Amino acid sequence: MFQEQLLLYLADDDETDRTFFQEAFDTIISDINVISFDNGVTLMDNLLNENNPLPQAIYLDLNMPLMNGIECLSDIKNEIKLQNIPIFIYSSTIDSSVIDQLQNNGANLYLVKPNSFDRLVSTLRHSLDYLESYCNKKIVLFDKFIVNN
Repeated sequence: MFQEQLLLYLADDDETDRTFFQEAFDTIISDINVISFDNGVTLMDNLLNENNPLPQAIYLDLNMPLMNGIECLSDIKNEIKLQNIPIFIYSSTIDSSVIDQLQNNGANLYLVKPNSFDRLVSTLRHSLDYLESYCNKKIVLFDKFIVNN
């Protein structure tokens, strides 16, 4: 799949969700490092620290305290060194106006949080397929912005 260890950042205020995401990623790919943050502020602090490596992708929960996914996406896209990192936003809700805003502001995919572990694995596998194409600079031919497995 990927030629080197994959570094992903995950921002979610729900510790249980962070654990499920980690377990799902570990099911899909063995050579992966997921660094988790409990809100967008700590994520941004980490991203802006020159001593920290940049991830290949960022997964953002839409609804977080302190800085939500929309605000975090905007801050990331306003930083030149971060603009090309793929951003995957996820939430359990589907609000077309919010989804349009996210797409217009540069999110790469919107992942609908599934209600089972198997469906989470399927959803994250889809996002990693997208990421692999993106990292290999292949034409990304995903016809949907919303992933709802």
